[in-house]
Amino acid sequence: MNQLLNITTSLLASTYRCWHGTVADKTTKQPNQTLVLFDQENNAECRQVREALTELNLDILIVPCPRGGKNLEALKTKSGKGNDIQPPVFVDNNQSKAMQGAKSILKHLNQHYGPVKASTSLLGKVTNKVSSTLASKVRFNSGTQAQPSHQPELPLILYSFESSPFARMVREKLCEMEITYILINLGKQQVSDMGPATMRWSLKPYQPLPDTKREAFFKQYGNVQVPFLMDPNTNQAMFESADIVAYLEKTYQG
Repeated sequence: MNQLLNITTSLLASTYRCWHGTVADKTTKQPNQTLVLFDQENNAECRQVREALTELNLDILIVPCPRGGKNLEALKTKSGKGNDIQPPVFVDNNQSKAMQGAKSILKHLNQHYGPVKASTSLLGKVTNKVSSTLASKVRFNSGTQAQPSHQPELPLILYSFESSPFARMVREKLCEMEITYILINLGKQQVSDMGPATMRWSLKPYQPLPDTKREAFFKQYGNVQVPFLMDPNTNQAMFESADIVAYLEKTYQG
């Protein structure tokens, strides 16, 4: 896809979703054990779960399950439910529970990790279904169909937040290639976080909230910008969605 068209349609997708998945809690309550999401980018229910995860500022291991891919088939086989099992499937190792579907997952998040009012309020609404459908269509359903790839030994690490138009393009590619990754949410926690990394909505020097993931990132890299990808298999780390997608294709495609 042409880069200008790519950016424009991704901006439209975020706009259709009213930029849900932008704002994060001011504190992080990351559990001790790993949270896992069997996910498919541009799937409406998966999107709603990821929006809630940004809202809660939770990090999670993402196992991409595009159509026609090995991960989806493995999920169907291991669950014993065959075609009755579809993403999103959420595994909470802290509670020894697994559940399927946005409604069940959001209920669990509300009970154990804090209120996700914005995401929960959308459940069952026609406007939610329409906006999610438009967001997927304008992206030509990217990230839903598996592509040939070979898998890294260790999960990649992606700093992102759900509504980021640039991070979306990277997540779509990771999903298509079925590359498991750790999603670290860097949602916006205050007014001065708003806007692009180089044009924030404040005249004062940028300063993230203290003792947050955003502050730790800022101290290490001098700014807070997503997407940011780290690959522990090759010791590569990079910003910029186009560069990340090119790296993924060069390193893991085919």
